[in-house]
Amino acid sequence: MSRNERIILILLASLNFTHILDFMIMMPLGNYLIENFGISTLQFSILVGAYSIAAFFSGLAIALFTDKFDRKKTLLLAYVGFVLGTIACGLAGSYGFLLAARIVAGLFGGVIGAQVLAIVADMFVYERRGRAMGIVMGGFAGASIIGVPLALKLTNIFQKDWHTPFWMIGGLGILFIPLITRIIPGMTSHIKKADGKESSFHALITVCKVPAQRSALIFSGLLMMGHFLIIPFINPYLEFNKGFSTDQTPWIYLTGGIASMFAAIYLGKMADKKGKLAVFSVSVFLSLFMVILITRMPNVPFGIVLLFFATWFVVATGRIVTAQAMISEVVTPSQRGSFMSVNGSIQQLGSGVAALCAGAIVYTDKAGKIHHYDWVGYFSILVLLVSLLFGRVIFKKMDSEGSA
Repeated sequence: MSRNERIILILLASLNFTHILDFMIMMPLGNYLIENFGISTLQFSILVGAYSIAAFFSGLAIALFTDKFDRKKTLLLAYVGFVLGTIACGLAGSYGFLLAARIVAGLFGGVIGAQVLAIVADMFVYERRGRAMGIVMGGFAGASIIGVPLALKLTNIFQKDWHTPFWMIGGLGILFIPLITRIIPGMTSHIKKADGKESSFHALITVCKVPAQRSALIFSGLLMMGHFLIIPFINPYLEFNKGFSTDQTPWIYLTGGIASMFAAIYLGKMADKKGKLAVFSVSVFLSLFMVILITRMPNVPFGIVLLFFATWFVVATGRIVTAQAMISEVVTPSQRGSFMSVNGSIQQLGSGVAALCAGAIVYTDKAGKIHHYDWVGYFSILVLLVSLLFGRVIFKKMDSEGSA
């Protein structure tokens, strides 16, 4: 790998870091936002879900048109829009303004991930793509290990000012914009290969027509919904129900991010040896117990809480890594880019719907205590079990053939 290629990949990983952190930071900010705006749990869930649902629509749109334009220009436009939306979050002084800003950030943020993956696929042939993808995906681990704990620490330093993380992300984004224009080359070779007779809606039409692709997307949406149901209210539950301070909760993301990073490497290798469906099934089964422990948490020391969450991050990573690998095999390489864009949109929709459902189930009392969080846990278990059964039906034959 050349020096120039490494520089481009590091920049792409940095862009991933900022837009993933912008999405992730909303969940631990629930403590501050609910109290600051005096909003209900459902209103907070709408704030969380607005980004994902907006990203769902923009992801579908980019799947229709992404192969008709220079990838660099599309990425630059999306990133500028995302940075402006994030800065608007930092300026928000009311619930309505913040909600509008989250929608703008989601519309543009939903485009960034697909464009980053497309650029890497265009730059590196299949034999060299794995290492390149690993570098770029480091942005996700960085958001958990460094981004969220740092953002929450700064929030506490600046007298619990929830605007601080958005200023931090927006400031980084401003620095990255000129680097995109200078470092990333124009990418137009894919335009010449496009078939002018092909409908813009070809990707969506194919998904609807092909049973395997349609089933894989339903599976993907269910899995993301089951995963995301318990996430929005983790921090309020730990603070108001279990008495842990806002200075302690950043350690959850640091510990969980590190555990997730190592789990992705180890479980990815194990899935190649033992079978992806087998590792997925075990991960889902073990995660059911972790959901119960998190949503019906006994009174234990914070060190044990960190162990709970580290374990949950490991099994959740096992689910996601193996599921993505299996989903990517239901299409031919020539269709994979558009299909994965649609898949990303469905996952965003699943997380958005999960946030809204969780907000509709739980409620807070006058002291801020979360009620019915265990109900959310039971619902999460039900959805995960359905996704497990669905996955075993869809991928059993494919996984056995791949392991043969």
